[in-house]
This record gives sequence, C-alpha cells and structure tokens, in this order.
Amino acid sequence: MSIFKHAAEILEGKVNHFLDNAEDPGESLDLSYEKMITNLQDTKRHLADVVTERVSLENQMAQAQKAADKADADARMALGANREDLARAELAQKQSEFQKIASLKEAHDTVAAQAQKLTDYESKLQDHIEQFRTQKEVTKSEMTAAQAEVKAGESLTGIGQGMNDAGEAMRRAEDRTQKMESKATAMDGLMESGALNDPLDSRSQTEKELDKVRATSGVDDDLARLKAEMAKNKGASEDDVTGS
Repeated sequence: MSIFKHAAEILEGKVNHFLDNAEDPGESLDLSYEKMITNLQDTKRHLADVVTERVSLENQMAQAQKAADKADADARMALGANREDLARAELAQKQSEFQKIASLKEAHDTVAAQAQKLTDYESKLQDHIEQFRTQKEVTKSEMTAAQAEVKAGESLTGIGQGMNDAGEAMRRAEDRTQKMESKATAMDGLMESGALNDPLDSRSQTEKELDKVRATSGVDDDLARLKAEMAKNKGASEDDVTGS
C-alpha cells in the first residue's frame, strides 16, 4: 500500500467519522420525506396542467362537432330551397370541422395517455411515500430507544459524561474528607501535646498536666475501691454458703 493511499484512507475515515457525529439520522429521514412530498406536489401540478389541456381539447372537439352538425343541417335546408351552391358550401364547412376534430382527437389521445401515466405515477408515489413515512417513524422510534439504551448503559458503566463527573466529585469529596480527618487528628495531637491551646481553656500547661494526673489517679483509686468491694462481697457470699 502506497503512503498516499494510506493517507487517503485515513482522511476518508476521519471524514466518515465526522459525518456520523455531525449528521442526525432522524433529521435526514425527515428531510427525505419532505423532498418526497415536494416531488408529489410537483407531480400533482403537472397532472393538473395535463388534465386541463385534455379538457380544453375535449371542449374544442365538442364545439367542432356542433359546428359540423349545424353545417349538415344548413346543407339540408339549402337543398330544400334548391340552393345547391349553399348546400355545397355548408358540406365543405362540415368536412373542415371533421378534419379539425380528427386533429384535436389525435392531440387529445396523446394528452390523455400522458394524464394516465401521471395519474399512475402519482398513485404509486403516494403509496411509496406512505410506506416511507411509516418506516421512517418506526426507524426513528427504534433509534430513540437504542439511544436511550446506550445512554442508560453508559450511565450504569460510568462511560457517560454525567457519571464521570459524579465519580470525580465523589473522589474529590473522599479526598477532602480524608484530609480533614487527618487535620483533625493532627490538631488533637497538637492540643494534647500542648503545642496548641484551647482559647477557652485558661489553664497553664502545668495545671493541665496536674489535672490529668488527678483524673488518672482518681480513676485508679475508684477502680481499686470497686475491686475491694467486689472481693469483700464475694467472701461474704462464700461464708454464707459454708455456714448453711
């Protein structure tokens, strides 16, 4: 593979990727449907023009037929009045009208055939548009459902942007909590060591240490007292059992 062909394939891949991301399939389907509707409307206008021409030819044929019938009647009347010259003139007019009718009929048959073709095309186009419209709605519904399923999957797996943001926020909160806990522990240690003072405690460090000793000594004395009382009560209970 030449370097130019490879570069062209890379460029084509990037373009296709861009188009896939930039193009909304639903909008493309709607646009195609609108174009088909426009085509149908154009076909209807063409059909209306052709039908109008056909009707006009039919009217002209009817008028020519009336003129031919009138010429025939006038020729009969002229012969009845022994005016053969007038009868010939009317019969010539009758033949002229017949020739006009023949020409009009030929044009009429051509236009009528075109009108029938347009009518058939319009009917087929309407059926095709209706089928496309139904399939378009089905496809858009399936696409919407698929997109919703993908977004739900992204949210559940953490791929989605919202879940990424939530996960990052959770990590930041946990890091901050750990830092605050570490700071609180450090503050307790500093206060315990006397490096930091409680602003509400006016005792000196020596007084604090003495109070701590007194508290510890008091606890030890109280514990010894409780042990002695329990031992005494235990001995009395054993004497009662032996005496009985």
